[in-house]
Amino acid sequence: MKKSVSLLLTGALSLGLLAGCGSSGSASQTPAPAGSDAPAPAESSSLEGTTLKVGATPAPHAEILENVVKGLLAEQGITLDVVTFNDYIQPNTAVENGELDANYFQHITYMDQFNEDNGTHLVSAATVHYEPFGLYAGKTASLDELADGAQIAVPNDTTNEARALLLLQQEGLITLADGAGLSATKADIAENPKNLDIVELEAAQIPSRLGDVDLAVINGNYALDAGLKIADALAVESAEGEAAQAYANVLAVKEGREDDPAIQALVKALTSQEVKDYIEETYQGAVVPLF
Repeated sequence: MKKSVSLLLTGALSLGLLAGCGSSGSASQTPAPAGSDAPAPAESSSLEGTTLKVGATPAPHAEILENVVKGLLAEQGITLDVVTFNDYIQPNTAVENGELDANYFQHITYMDQFNEDNGTHLVSAATVHYEPFGLYAGKTASLDELADGAQIAVPNDTTNEARALLLLQQEGLITLADGAGLSATKADIAENPKNLDIVELEAAQIPSRLGDVDLAVINGNYALDAGLKIADALAVESAEGEAAQAYANVLAVKEGREDDPAIQALVKALTSQEVKDYIEETYQGAVVPLF
C-alpha cells in the first residue's frame, strides 16, 4: 500500500513538471483575461523601416511633402525621401523605370498625354489639389493697355498650352476653333482681333522671361517659385471652368502599385486634414485642395 502511494505521488510530480516546461515558451503570447489591467502586447507597424522616394517640383509640391507629409509618415516609421526636379519629364521617366516610388507635380491631363506620347504606364493614386493658372503682367501692366501685336508667353507642352489658350479665350483675347478644347495649340486660334503674338516657351522658363513679353500665362507652381501671387494676376482660371476638373494635380505611380500599402500610407498622409490646413493657410488661393 505504501509503495502504491509513493508511485502515485511520483507520477503526479512528474506531470506537474512537464506541464510547467510546456507552458513557459508561450506565456508572452497568451492574451490577458477579460477585465485584466495587463496591457496588450505592442504591435509594430508592418511598414516600419520603409523608405519612399517621391519626385516633386519645388513649390507647392515639395514644400507640402517636406513640411507636412514627411512628419506624418515618420510617425509610422516610414522615411520620405523627396527628390526635387525642375522639369516635367525626368520625374515621370524615373517612376516608370523604378528609380522613384511616386511623383507629385503634374495634373491628370498632362500625365495621360505623357503616357500616350511616351508609352509609359503611369496612373493616379490620388487627386490632391488644383493650381489655377494666372495671366501676369510683363511689359504691359493691364489688359486694357494691351496693344495690337503684343507678345503673350504660354507653355509649349501640349496640355499646358491648351490650358493657357483657354484662359486667353476666357478673357476675350482670342477665340479657339470649335472642339479644340484641351488639345488646343496656337494653330487652333480662330480669331485674334489684336493680332497677338503667342510665344511658346518651356513652362519653367516663363517667369524669368516675364520682363521680355507683354503678358505671360504661368503654371501655378512656377508662379509660386518666382514669388508671384495669384492675387496679383490680371486674370485667373475660373474654378467652375473646364480646367478645374481637367487639371487636378495627382500623386502618380506606376500601374500596379496603386494598392501597395506604403503608397496607400502616402495617399492617406497627402490627403489628410493637416495637409488641407497647410495648403489653405500657406498658399491663400494659389493652391486649392480637392479632398
